[in-house]
Amino acid sequence: MSKPLLHFAHGNSYPAGTYNRLLALLAEHYDVRTLDMHGHDPRYPVGDGWNTLADELIAHLEGYGQPAILVGHSLGGALCTMAARRRPDLARCVVMLDSPVVAGWRALAWRLAKLAGWGGRLSPARFSYKRRERWPDRDAAYRHFNAKSIFQAWAPGALDDYMEHGLAPHPEGVTLRFRRDVESAIYQTLPHHMGAVIRAPFPVPVGFIAGTESEEMRRAGLAPTRKLVGEHLVMIEGGHLYPLEKPAETARLTHAMVQSLLRQSGAPDPR
Repeated sequence: MSKPLLHFAHGNSYPAGTYNRLLALLAEHYDVRTLDMHGHDPRYPVGDGWNTLADELIAHLEGYGQPAILVGHSLGGALCTMAARRRPDLARCVVMLDSPVVAGWRALAWRLAKLAGWGGRLSPARFSYKRRERWPDRDAAYRHFNAKSIFQAWAPGALDDYMEHGLAPHPEGVTLRFRRDVESAIYQTLPHHMGAVIRAPFPVPVGFIAGTESEEMRRAGLAPTRKLVGEHLVMIEGGHLYPLEKPAETARLTHAMVQSLLRQSGAPDPR
């Protein structure tokens, strides 16, 4: 018997292969597919509100010929939700992994900030646009990242996955595959229209797994998310990057959430 189809969408700046520890565990239950890197296909340039990135995801999902379970981290969770709203025929359910939903007064403030040209100063783009992106070799890149506390919290092997899938050869050594300008553009164009995207009734079941120490969730607030997912909200100890910090627990909670969501929709549980 074939496994249920699951599409995983990555977070900003981390190619899908970075999550291989998590994806391998999900592959015990699902036929796991990914799109390597959002925002790098010239047919789908980054635009305000990420609508073109949602177009890219929808085009990818159309190629499967059947609806998929959609799971996404951060940026990826938002894109999965946008795609499911526009094309519910392509989605069986959506699981958002620490994907902040900016709505209400926060969304209005963010919209005004972007109109005033402050998107770069009020988002993580203020850091990403000057992020180091080249090293003389892979070992030097590894040492650079491994010295940072954010990467030290990752599960064993996760940083190796990032080195494998996040670096490319360069005349000066190695460089980041996920371009710095694309990462920054994604941050600067964070959607201000998610309130409309998540407005009830949402066409497919949605669940959310939030990190207890996620600064991103603290800033966005949980109220819009709770309204969207209802009882399908669980917490996991960790920060915004918990899928890379705790892939085994993330996989367990994600599988349980998918089972719960599919029961809600009347579909059989994947085993």
